[in-house]
Amino acid sequence: MRSLELPGIAKLRSGKVREVFDLGDTLLFVATDRLSAFDVILPDPIPQKGAVLNQLSAFWFRRFDFVHNHMLTADIEKFPSELAAFRDQLRGRSMIVRKTQPLPVECVVRGYLAGSGWKEYQQSGTISGVALPNGLQLASQLPEPIFTPSTKSDAGHDENIDWETCCRTLGRDVAERVRDLSLKTYEAGRAHAANCGIIVADTKFEFGSLDGELLLIDECLTPDSSRFWPADQYVVGQSPPSFDKQFVRDYLETLAWDKTPPGPVLPAEIIEKTAAKYREAFERLTGAELT
Repeated sequence: MRSLELPGIAKLRSGKVREVFDLGDTLLFVATDRLSAFDVILPDPIPQKGAVLNQLSAFWFRRFDFVHNHMLTADIEKFPSELAAFRDQLRGRSMIVRKTQPLPVECVVRGYLAGSGWKEYQQSGTISGVALPNGLQLASQLPEPIFTPSTKSDAGHDENIDWETCCRTLGRDVAERVRDLSLKTYEAGRAHAANCGIIVADTKFEFGSLDGELLLIDECLTPDSSRFWPADQYVVGQSPPSFDKQFVRDYLETLAWDKTPPGPVLPAEIIEKTAAKYREAFERLTGAELT
């Protein structure tokens, strides 16, 4: 599924991956199979990707009892009656969620040096203003996980911001609460993943406010929002193979593409391997088969 319309159900927006529909007091989130890379939505969907994102997020939302989240149900049998006609389209890739006011900051937690964090460290020895020890290499584990917030953009590039900018944006009290919740959630997810042979190098959380309460929203510890590395292939100083879309990014970097729309067509082999990586991450982390 690359896109979705539900006749008679108002669509609020189409994100890079999710379609969001208004059900009155609640929202319907539907995870499509769209894949974005370098902030460009690629023309080829990745089969079952949306089901992986939806079902893996639901797994974590149920698991973490120390942080409230926006999910009401991912059980299609409990969906409202007005969605009954769309069950085949929604099954496995959708959830009913509470309406919140999303916070305008991405809550990124890094446990290892990779991606934009590695690039910044090479230039300044910091990530988002956090000073790190000298001599770290690509994929080095950090002395402790760090909170490195960024701006939130549906269309353009997210930009790393420092802690004081985060506090000015959210207010210091809220910033401290989302920082602490982000670090605690990352640590809990990392510990579980380690038992499954997966390193969570970094991840991104989003929070929303509802009646004065902070809720974890959107997705949680998925291959789209995280870097997942196979522990048995991890080597400091090298870019590890991954269970996430880094596989696609690496392929795209070999092309003469300027990273502006439209994105290039992906070969069938890349699509199939990416789909397999997403499914393997889900099955390792949950111990279940994708439905």
